Amino acid sequence: MAGKSDIADFLVIASGRSTRQVATMAEHLRERIKAAGLGAPQVEGLPQGDWVLVDAGDIVVHLFRPEVRSFYNLEKMWGRALPAAAHDEAVRVDDLHAARARRHRPGLAARA
Repeated sequence: MAGKSDIADFLVIASGRSTRQVATMAEHLRERIKAAGLGAPQVEGLPQGDWVLVDAGDIVVHLFRPEVRSFYNLEKMWGRALPAAAHDEAVRVDDLHAARARRHRPGLAARA
């Protein structure tokens, strides 16, 4: 999202199969982000579990039930739709941590 918005540099969109799975994914992500030393992210929508937003500053994660994701279609709103395989890829917190480090310490980008 760098260059498209000042909201965040990275936008992650993922789906869970049920409200329970979406909420569990959000809780797990919050714990992993915190454990990785990235601070305590803000989480919204957790009680409902249809659409949960995890805001980790430069990284914003949207977790949806498939029907809700299809309805809001954020991929289209933020540019191009991703290939179907990309929708199901897991995003590792370590990768997000490395991306944030490169942004705040540009010298790391050459080593990554």
